[in-house]
Parts: sequence; C-alpha cells; structure tokens
Amino acid sequence: MRVGNGASILLIAQQNAVNTAIDHLISEPGEIVLRISPSDVSGHRATPALALILIDASADGASAVALTRQVRAAPGLAGLPVMLLAPENDPSFSVAEAYAAGAIDVLPSPALSVALKAKIRFFIDAHHTAAKQRHSETDLRDTRARLDITLAAAELATWTWDVSANRVTADAAMARLFNLSPEVAAGGPVQHYLNALHPDDLAHTTAHINAALASGEPYDVEYRVRGADGQYHNVIARGQIAPDMGAGQHLRGVVIDVTRQKRAEQRLGASEERYRTLFDSIDTGVCIIEVLFEGDTALDYRFMETNPAFVAHTGLADAVGKTVLEMVPGHERHWFSIYGQVATSGTPVRFIDEARAMQRWYDVYATRVGGPGSRLVAVLFTDISARVAADAELRRLAADLAEADRRKTEFLATLAHELRNPLAPIRSGLQVMRRSGGDAAVAARMQDIMDRQLGHMVALVDDLLDVARITRGKIDLKPEWTSVQQLVAGAIETSRPLIDGKAHQLQVLVPEQPLALYADPTRIRQILSNLLNNAAKYTSQGGRITLAARQSGADVLISVTDNGIGIAPDDLAGVFDMFSQIGRADHQCGGLGIGLSLVRSLAEQHGGSVAAASGGLGLGSVFSVRLPLAPPGVAAPLPDRLAQSGAAMANGAPLRILVVDDNVDAASTLAELLTLIGHTAEVANDGAGALAMAATHRPQVMFLDIGMPGMNGFELARALRADDRHDDALLVALTGWGSSADRERTRAAGFDLHLTKPVDLASVADLLSNHLRRHDPA
Repeated sequence: MRVGNGASILLIAQQNAVNTAIDHLISEPGEIVLRISPSDVSGHRATPALALILIDASADGASAVALTRQVRAAPGLAGLPVMLLAPENDPSFSVAEAYAAGAIDVLPSPALSVALKAKIRFFIDAHHTAAKQRHSETDLRDTRARLDITLAAAELATWTWDVSANRVTADAAMARLFNLSPEVAAGGPVQHYLNALHPDDLAHTTAHINAALASGEPYDVEYRVRGADGQYHNVIARGQIAPDMGAGQHLRGVVIDVTRQKRAEQRLGASEERYRTLFDSIDTGVCIIEVLFEGDTALDYRFMETNPAFVAHTGLADAVGKTVLEMVPGHERHWFSIYGQVATSGTPVRFIDEARAMQRWYDVYATRVGGPGSRLVAVLFTDISARVAADAELRRLAADLAEADRRKTEFLATLAHELRNPLAPIRSGLQVMRRSGGDAAVAARMQDIMDRQLGHMVALVDDLLDVARITRGKIDLKPEWTSVQQLVAGAIETSRPLIDGKAHQLQVLVPEQPLALYADPTRIRQILSNLLNNAAKYTSQGGRITLAARQSGADVLISVTDNGIGIAPDDLAGVFDMFSQIGRADHQCGGLGIGLSLVRSLAEQHGGSVAAASGGLGLGSVFSVRLPLAPPGVAAPLPDRLAQSGAAMANGAPLRILVVDDNVDAASTLAELLTLIGHTAEVANDGAGALAMAATHRPQVMFLDIGMPGMNGFELARALRADDRHDDALLVALTGWGSSADRERTRAAGFDLHLTKPVDLASVADLLSNHLRRHDPA
C-alpha cells in the first residue's frame, strides 16, 4: 500500500499491546505512520496530511468503546474518520456501542488483510480526493465504488432527508434494508421508511428524530426494521443537521445493521444463562479464586465467585471478596502452592487432600481460567469427609476381623491342645489298669487321675457351650435370693484343687453379716471360680491370692487379687476379649482364653460390670466384679424353705431305679454307679423295653436318654405319664443339650429334672438324696 503526498495514518494502540500483523499491514514502504498511546490522545493535534485514525483495541475489548469516545472528544482530532479493530466474540465488547461512540467502521480482530487494506485504501484515497477537490470524475466514481464496497462490508447504509421537501435520498443498502424500490430510495417521502419500522419502536425513534430537528444536535437510536428478506433487522441509526446544504433543513445520517452482532450477543447471553443455571444448580462446590502472589510465591487466594453448594461443602458463608486466610486463618500452605502452580502453568490438577483447619477432606479438580498471565483458577470440589471416615472405619473393621480370625485360629489350636491334655492321661490310665493285673491300689490311683481329667474336659466343654449360648444371646439366668458368703464358699470349693495344687495362700475377706444377693447362683459361682482359677494359674508356685467382698452402695464389689505375672499396661484393655491370652503366648498355663470373656458377659447380664488392674508385668493383678444387690422391683428374700423343713435326712432306704439309654456302655456304667451307692438299678436300651420293665418293676426314679432311635425320650416320658401307675415316679432327662429351650421341651414332655451329659456321681447322689428327703414319711 502506498501513501503519497504526505498522507498519514494515526495508529492508537493500547499500552503494552503490540499487534505485529497490523503493524506489518500499515508499515509497507511509502507509508507515513504515527503511533501514539491512549494517554497522548487528548493533547494530540492532527496535521493536514492525517487521513485516518486507526484504533487497535484487539487486546482489550472492554476499553475499546471508551477509547473511541476519547478520540472523538479530542479537539485536535475532530472530524477525522475513526476505524476500530476489536476482539471477536468478546462478551465485554459491543459493536453497537462502538458505532454509537463514533467509530465509522468496526473490524473484528484478527482482521482479514484484504478487508483491512481495502478500507485503509478507501480512507486514504478519500483523503486524496478531498485534497484535490475531486479533479477527476473517474477518480470520484472509483472512490464511490470503493466506498460502496466498504459500506457494504460494514453493513452500513447512508441517507439524506430534505425535511422541507420531505424527500429522502438513500443508497442501495438503505433500500434493501428497508425493502424499498430504487424509485422510492431516489427521493421518496420519509413515511416509507417509518412504515418499515417495528410498531413497538416507532414512537421512540420518531421522538429522537424530532428532538434532533428541534435542537440541531445529533441523534442516535436503535430500532428494528423489516428488510427485503421479510425479517426484522436490528439497526443503529445516527443522524444530524447537515450544514451548507442550501435552503431548507437537511438531515443526514447512516444506518448500521447490527443484527449479526445482536444475535451473537443473544447467543452469548443464552450461553451465560445456561452456565449460570448449571453453576447454581449442581451439588458440587464451585468457586473462582484469584491466587495472590508475592513474587513467585503463592501466599493466599481470594474468592471471586461461588455457587450455592459452596457453603454446604465448606461451611463458609459470604466468602466472595474475602481471602481464605481471612476466613480460615490456619489453612495449610500447600493449598496455595497447588493453586499457584495451576495458575502459572495452566495445567489442571485432580487430587484428594485434607483441609485440617476446616476438619474436612476434599476431592478437588482445579484449572486455570483465562490464558497465560491469568491468576484466576476454577475449583470444583466435593466434601468427602464422610466417605474418608467410612473408609477408615472399614479398614478398622477389616483389621478387627483379621485380628479376630487370628485369635480364633489360635483358639482352635489351643482347644486341640487342651482336649489332648486330659485325653492322654485317661488313655494311659486305661492301659495301666489293663496291665496292672487287677492291682486295686494302682486302679484307684488311675481312677482318680482319670476322674480329674474327665472333670477338666467337662469344664472345657461347658465353657464352650457357654460361649456359644452367650454369642447367640441364648443364655438364660435363673435368679434367686442367695448370699454372697454362700457364693464365695461355693466358688472356693470349686477352685480349691487348683489353688492347693500350686500351694497358694488364699485369704478370704467377706463380711460376717450375710449379704443377700438376687442372682443366678450357678453363674455367679462360675464368675468367681473363673477369677480364682485365673489367679491360681498365672501366679507362680506358692503365691498369694486374696478374695474380698464388700457392699458398695447398692452393689456388692468382689475382687480377686494375686501377686502373679501381672499384665502390661497396653494389654489391659483386651483382657476380657474372647480368646484373649494376654502375655501367655507360650500357653504355659493352659486354658482356652475364654474364661474372662465369660466373666464379663455373665456380669453384664446381671446388670453388673468387670474391671482389671495391674501395676505391670511381674506386679500381680486385680480383677473385680460389681453386681447390683437387688434389681428394682425384686422383693426381699423369703426365709429358706429348705432350712424350715428340718435338717432330718432320709432313712437311707434304697430306691428302685430304671436307666434307659440306647448306648449300652453308658446305661451299664450309670446303673453300676447307682448300685454302688446302695440303690437297685435296672437297664433298658429302648423305649418298648423300658415300658415293659417299668410296668413290672414300678421304679421310683427313671433316667431316660432323649436321643434314642425308635421311641425317643420325649415320647417315652409322655407314655409313662399317661400311665397312672407311674404318677409318683421321678423322671430325669439325660441329654447333651442344655439350653433353656431344651429344658422347656423336657418339662413339657413330663420330665421332673434335666441333667446334661456327662453327669457325675455326686450330682446324681444329691438328686436322689433330695428325692428321698421330699418323700420321707417322717
């Protein structure tokens, strides 16, 4: 492009903005280009050679309109054409406002070089033509043609209205825009143009025109007009009184079609509305933050925008405009580093981290908003504190299950060991008896050993059954009034062999005055004997054990103290856990590790509690049980009816007894034992045989096995109860099942008593003695 005869272009570029493409286009050889900044506009004075003012606002559309107004208002630049280069699709820029500010043309940036060159050439040529006062008609036609092209490219139409003659002269673009014929456009009345306006826009448009005619001031109005395509177009019309037009009043102006810009703005507005709807409706927390730097170090960030879910996920209200350190002073510094890196690098990140100062865990996605140099970061985040806590709880439960599995595995190994221990001497004793040649002394010693070992096995099985019942919640208490002194004495009697076997000194401290307790005597004795056994096993030979009982308010407090191996402080919390053998990994003391767990469960079922204390390893232990003396609503103890009945014993007369069991060995051995203690015992091995023998011998006591083939024990008991000859007979159920439901079934079938296998001779003797006492004629 050549610019001759001293014509020049004034390029106004925003500070620190260099558009190399524009500079290249207007800096070809022969051009005279003067470049100034916006701050120099007001004081600049144009020379006669200045043909065009070009404003480069491509880097910042927000300030383009204000800069255009500033140029138009500059005294030294009045009357010169202004062309504006503005960013395309910038929501902060309005083409209509740019034209309203005084731009003669607006080009989107980046501009097509052909269009920019054509427009610059037009204005330069127009300047030359004006300077030469249009010496040549050819030059004028060429200039007009280029102007038409330029106006068409800019969607710009021109018109002149001779007000007194009511004749409007318009160009072809104006005729197309208002859907008028060339004849009307060549000089028709203004009403043709007004008829094309949208009815809703007619009043305010004519008001602007009339005001301009009355005041002589320019007017600027936006309205809609129906074009040749039958559609309404959005236009901006500007006009003013034209000077030096001869007689009469003339109004001259332009109409700019901004329909495309309007539609773009509408699309942008719809997009913004959709964004805002999404922004406000999602349940994910969203915020736009400005990262605050000191040098290259991110030190804080300010909340610029938040959605409603932000408060739910953070607990921070009214955050916009505030920094996070203002709202959460202890917020960790690594959050600033992460967001600072996103802002400087432009690389999005996804991470999970804890905001300790907010006591929350977050799943976060952060990405920069804007191009390089932007310090804005969009953060999408979800409070996952509940999920993290649930995961931690699941991990804890998994660890607990693994530990429980480990302890159960160890328990099974211990169980196998503990069951083999008594089986070995029993087997050995049997072999010794076979080889002893009937030596009575040897047989007596072996029988004592086997009896002790059998008792040990029975205790193991009873513990296992109790564990099973407690685990299923099936254990039933049978509370009655008893005394603490009786329970302590019974427990000591049970544990005495173990205590004496290790030569321990046992001290018993109980009140002299009887202390009444409403509880299940069997279960309380089990609690106390378990504690005594535990103390005896884990105290070295010749140790000291103290059992003490005293009233504590409405409770009784019973403690067992020893000077044994003690318990490490870290292990105290687990001593009552199932299968626990704290500090006993070598199993040197034996046991299944369930005794203390049974103690706790039984105490809690009585409404009580247990506790353990120890000074540490080697410093002994104290186990204590607290039980309520009388639960609410329980009446005071009644006199002992057994004691009132007299202490007289039966005269020792033998009883007629029938033992019924399909296990021949079991029936024979029990009958033999009954015979040895002075009774007459017969044996039947099935139900039919039992009925026949009962009819013949009329037994006073019958021991019936439950699980017999054919006629089982329940059916046999009902058959016996149906025969009035056996009304006074005592029916005793023998079974391996001992739950409350099992006992209820035997009672319903007509049994008087329920014994669980294996039974010991002492229990059977007591049972028969009590039966004799109740039936003593005296």
